[in-house]
Amino acid sequence: MKIVQSTIRVSRLSLGPDRCLNNQCGWLAGWLQHSSALLPFTFPFLSLFQIHKQKSQNFNSDSFCSRQQKQRVHPLQQKMALQEEEIKIAKEAIKHAIKALRRRHLVEEAAHSPAFIALSKPLLSQGSEWKEKAENLEVELQQCYKAQARLSEQLVVEVAESRTFKTAIQEKDAIIADLQSEVAKARDECSDLNTLLEEKTKALELMISENQVLKTQLEEAKARADKFEAENKMLIDRWMLQKMQDAERLNEANAIYGDMLDQVNNSSIEQLARQQVDGVVRRSEEGAEYYVESSIPNMCKQRIPGHEGGCGTIVFEYNSTKLISGGQDRDVKMWDTNTGALVRTFEGCVGSVLDLSITPDNRTIIAASGSKNLVVWDASSARTRHTLTGHMEKVVAVDVSKISSRHVVSAAYDRTIKVWDLQKGYCINTILFPSNCNALTFSIDGQTICSGHVDGNLRLWDIQTGKLLSEVAAHSLAVTSLSLSRNGNTILTSGRDNLHNLFDMRTLEVCGTFRANGNRVASNWSRSCLSSDDNYVAAGSVDGSVHIWSISNAKIVSTLKEHTTSVLCCSWSGFGKPLATSDKNGSICIWT
Repeated sequence: MKIVQSTIRVSRLSLGPDRCLNNQCGWLAGWLQHSSALLPFTFPFLSLFQIHKQKSQNFNSDSFCSRQQKQRVHPLQQKMALQEEEIKIAKEAIKHAIKALRRRHLVEEAAHSPAFIALSKPLLSQGSEWKEKAENLEVELQQCYKAQARLSEQLVVEVAESRTFKTAIQEKDAIIADLQSEVAKARDECSDLNTLLEEKTKALELMISENQVLKTQLEEAKARADKFEAENKMLIDRWMLQKMQDAERLNEANAIYGDMLDQVNNSSIEQLARQQVDGVVRRSEEGAEYYVESSIPNMCKQRIPGHEGGCGTIVFEYNSTKLISGGQDRDVKMWDTNTGALVRTFEGCVGSVLDLSITPDNRTIIAASGSKNLVVWDASSARTRHTLTGHMEKVVAVDVSKISSRHVVSAAYDRTIKVWDLQKGYCINTILFPSNCNALTFSIDGQTICSGHVDGNLRLWDIQTGKLLSEVAAHSLAVTSLSLSRNGNTILTSGRDNLHNLFDMRTLEVCGTFRANGNRVASNWSRSCLSSDDNYVAAGSVDGSVHIWSISNAKIVSTLKEHTTSVLCCSWSGFGKPLATSDKNGSICIWT
């Protein structure tokens, strides 16, 4: 019965409303015909079903024509009515079959109940075993569930990890893609760099080959230079030795000649003895007459356009207001400082005038020249008396003895100091030293030469023997100027370290240092000076100013501003005024 119901239910679900009934009836009839066990119960149902089928076929055949005729009018209504009639007949047939199957089921249960009881006994004995097995299987199933739960948890963890790994892999893939693109770019750059490297390598190889050639040439040139230097040094040593020997012979000859002249000229010796007493020069009566105290200058009285290209040296005549100047234009000029008028021009110098000196009797002017010689003029006639030659480089400093008008000393950049006799017109002594001399002056007694050098040292030399008497480090840089006081007890030095130091001539100790903010020495031959009464120091600066210091307290008492460029030289008149200064433009200022 259950089989039939489930079969009919399946058929209803799988077929449409028209086909469902016909198919159910056909299948049910076939099944009932082939079931011999249910034959007595199914015969009425089968007969009823066959009658229904026959009527249905007859109805279908009889109504075929009528349907064709009525199809034009109500085809859908006829079809629906036919389907309802078939459904009712099928429902009645199914009800009769179900009732017959129920009766058959009850009969079979009553007939087979002893057999069921007999069969159930062994099943009961086996039930306990099956129950135990079921319990064991249930335990195993629970264990399996637990294992499955653990596996599920692990699976979840692994899935999460796999997702993390997948994300990381994706990121790594992106990074790898970026790196691959960068690697591609780097490869392109490497190829470019390799090409450039090859070019540079070729250029380097070419340069190396050229360098080797140049190195070989340089070594050959160095070898030749060393050879020439050795030869030059040997020649210089020989020349210096010969020069010293000649100087010694000349000194001996001059000494003999001087002794002879001294014996002949006794009157000159008596006159010299009257002028010198214990190494101190007496002021002449004429000088004493004009000597006054120095005043502090504060006003520019005259501005003289002295020289073209710069005026590097100026000096006053003794006990006079006349000023002598020398410059880059190779001229020496004499000026009247009262009026600013040009008195006289001295020509004949073929190089720049670097220093000037005048004899105490104001009769002779000596100029140190860049043409490696000294030019001597007669002051009154401007006629050239001598041209003193013997230096090998430019002559940068000159001074005349303060005792007589006969002896002159000069310094040049050939590292020599020469002593000249103006009456004879030639050198009577030569002094050699290791550092070039920028400035020099005679001592007050005329027996010592003071020299300032590029190495910053102040040196004292004996004029007769040429030996070094004393030496002191006056400045950290080159000495540019020396100025001896009127009494000869102190000497002023100026240096490229922008200091002006006053030394005691007897002990060579510093007794005063003068400096000022902004005061900078202009050149290696910038000249400072002392006043005639030894109370003041005057020095020019790069900025065009002139500073006046008081020696007593080392303080600035006046700053003079008239020059527009570097001041190169200062000179104070023996009358105590005026003060003269010169600059790089060649201008000369007279201050009172």
